[in-house]
Amino acid sequence: MLPAELIGALDVAAATPRLLVTSDFDGTLAPIVNDPAAARALPAAAESLIALADLPDTHTALVSGRALGVLRDLSAMPPSVHLVGSHGAEFLSGFAHDVDETLLGRMVAELDAIATNRPGVAVETKPASVALHIRNASDADGEAALAAARAASTEWDAHVTAGKAVLEFAVIDTDKGEAVDILREQTSATVVVFLGDDVTDEKAFRRMREDDIGIKVGPGDTAAGFRIGTPDDVADVLAYLLAARRS
Repeated sequence: MLPAELIGALDVAAATPRLLVTSDFDGTLAPIVNDPAAARALPAAAESLIALADLPDTHTALVSGRALGVLRDLSAMPPSVHLVGSHGAEFLSGFAHDVDETLLGRMVAELDAIATNRPGVAVETKPASVALHIRNASDADGEAALAAARAASTEWDAHVTAGKAVLEFAVIDTDKGEAVDILREQTSATVVVFLGDDVTDEKAFRRMREDDIGIKVGPGDTAAGFRIGTPDDVADVLAYLLAARRS
């Protein structure tokens, strides 16, 4: 059962002239899994997001930390759903800023060395960033890897983002809030709904305006106005919004 206050806000959003519904992918539309390559959107949530995109004056988007190509493959979304990767920096038209390939290569090499001989520590290379994952590592190896990565990063001109069991280093500025505002302008949205679970989603929650709806998924401090528990609740939110928008 969704909170009554959230249902009231969704009813207001459903009646807006031009609606934009945006969501993170991992931990929001898709449950968190140990193998990042195995992440898949909950079918009910994906179906509602796609159906919303097919309604008049309604747009939907995924704004994820994943590289855009990976997000496209894992989400299996049709072209009607906007996709933005790399924590808001990577659009279908390309990156919002120039990519320093030399620095990116250096960071990948140094993080690979840090991950060596630490089972469960993994390095994920993206087009404009590199992420150090410790979800599958022991506490000791994970903390040691993060400490070494933070120390190494003092020599890099990189933007550092801490997430759930991950530390990411980008050679461009990344901001999900900026990405949501770009989508808002492109779609002329009068209300935006954004759902997210991670600390990187807080930049988007802080960009919410009057009548916008920020929904935090799971525990943790947040600037979002509403909170739900799990990706299953995300599916319920999207299903409710779809029904309300149709009516």
